[in-house]
Amino acid sequence: MPQDDKVKAFIIVKDLTDKEFLENNYIIFCTKMGQIKKTSLEDYSRPRVSGIQAITIHDDDMLLEAKLTNGTNEIVLASKNGKAIRFNERTVRPMGRTAAGVRGILLEEDGVDQVVGMVCVDPNDNISSVLVVSEKGMGKRSYLDDPETGEPEYRVTNRGGKGVKTINITDKTGLLVAIKLVKEEEGLMITNKSGITIKINISDLRIQGRATQGVKIIRLDDTDQIADIAVTPPSDEEDETPLTDSTDVTEATDTTEATDTNVNE
Repeated sequence: MPQDDKVKAFIIVKDLTDKEFLENNYIIFCTKMGQIKKTSLEDYSRPRVSGIQAITIHDDDMLLEAKLTNGTNEIVLASKNGKAIRFNERTVRPMGRTAAGVRGILLEEDGVDQVVGMVCVDPNDNISSVLVVSEKGMGKRSYLDDPETGEPEYRVTNRGGKGVKTINITDKTGLLVAIKLVKEEEGLMITNKSGITIKINISDLRIQGRATQGVKIIRLDDTDQIADIAVTPPSDEEDETPLTDSTDVTEATDTTEATDTNVNE
């Protein structure tokens, strides 16, 4: 790899010799400036040691994520300014490896807005929820569709639009830094820029409406911010930090709290 390049994503595949699998699965790419691209997995079935071209990136852009899809997944892109767009991957036609892709979300022209993440959702999955986290330690979970009524929280639209509010951005929350698809039994690892890391249970974050601020999941100093988050698989351990008012974890992991700060959209 060139010295100024770095790995941005990796994908675990079943078998690069299974013709049926190759022809019925795709890789979806997204960039920080809102471009999205879909390529058949078959185009990557003959890898080289030095790598092969996967997407053309413009000078002012950067690859953000790559996901394996089955051709019927729904894509959710989220931006720093708290907007998210949901569309079916069928609206993105398959392209060759050297193509640059098409617009996935229309970003605000403020010089700040960028895509922070992408999730790929099975439309038949009513168990998972979407987790968003802001740079000042606020976070929440929301359903894409209400599992009881079937009503969408995030309506399915055409790609390339502005999207809808996925978190209410205020001075208290800061900008959005991450979006993840999560399940109740999973965990969440949060790392801030000063090097402190905490782990909490996803189940400790209750479901809220998409247009709310969420709850404080990690208390930060005024000069500190969230650096990144990672979803961890279910664990038999029982020492994860619960989000309760009585929890005091200042010495080990900083303090967490769960005060609801719902606001109107």
